[in-house]
Amino acid sequence: MDTSLEALLDRVQERGSFTSRQQAAGAVENVLLVLGSHLVGDDRTDLARLLPDGCGALVAEAEPAGEPLSAEEFVDTVAARTGDDTTGARRVVTSVLGTLADVADDALLRRILTQLPPGHSGLFGRVEPV
Repeated sequence: MDTSLEALLDRVQERGSFTSRQQAAGAVENVLLVLGSHLVGDDRTDLARLLPDGCGALVAEAEPAGEPLSAEEFVDTVAARTGDDTTGARRVVTSVLGTLADVADDALLRRILTQLPPGHSGLFGRVEPV
């Protein structure tokens, strides 16, 4: 799978039905900053290494969050950053996280989801593990 910045933005743009690559880039930036603030250790650096130049730094250099966010709070945090309503923010989040789930292998995705409170799997386009 092509992991260039252009390919990532094209996939996010298509998945989120954004009208421009610039909208997709804004979605990627906002979601990666929120996600990066909730990941630590190897999972954070492994995800950052998978991403194109510039995107990995958004994950790796995000300020650590004070407390974990539920899936709903994750969407609300992105909404506050983007100015979108909840529906628009959910589209932003699922388009980016769904694309990340396609890029990451299953083991990394499981490790990432383990760091997040239950309920985030759906944001990545996955079913909660049993």
